Amino acid sequence: MTTADYLERLLDKYRGTFDIYQPYMIDGREYPAYGYFCSHTEKYVLVREVNMWRSDSYEHILFLETQKVDAALINEAYRIVRDYMEPKLVRKGEVVPEAGHMYSYMTICILSEEPLDSAMTRAVKHFKYEKGYRMNMRGFAQAHIVCATMRDEKIYTNYVGRGIAKMYRGLFKQ
Repeated sequence: MTTADYLERLLDKYRGTFDIYQPYMIDGREYPAYGYFCSHTEKYVLVREVNMWRSDSYEHILFLETQKVDAALINEAYRIVRDYMEPKLVRKGEVVPEAGHMYSYMTICILSEEPLDSAMTRAVKHFKYEKGYRMNMRGFAQAHIVCATMRDEKIYTNYVGRGIAKMYRGLFKQ
């Protein structure tokens, strides 16, 4: 299976709940796809104007295709999370996210033709970015990374991204 085939299967899976944009541009560079998900819940008494609480949850996922994962790609993924996804997509250019923000997951999905070597496996597993807003009263942002390798059909994630690995593995079996 090629990265393009796997990406199509993956996007078909995400299209049910995510808004998918293909291709997606960040600072002049084109990426194969970007997905956006928002969940809004609230509790009110009798009428919506008497709102007891509300919470908004978001997920942003950016897809990258490559022949082989190297340190430059992992650094680029971290830069995208730190310099683009968190300030522009999560905070929308403000100091903190809007009221009611509970969490935002920022996921980088790397699709690679070649298997990961041991150094890149460690780099993916140790990938970490977390940020709390106003002592987490305005929620938090957390980065997940998942890497799918086509040749050996393996999935690598960081610790906080381990929950989505099962779905990614299942796409190899379809």
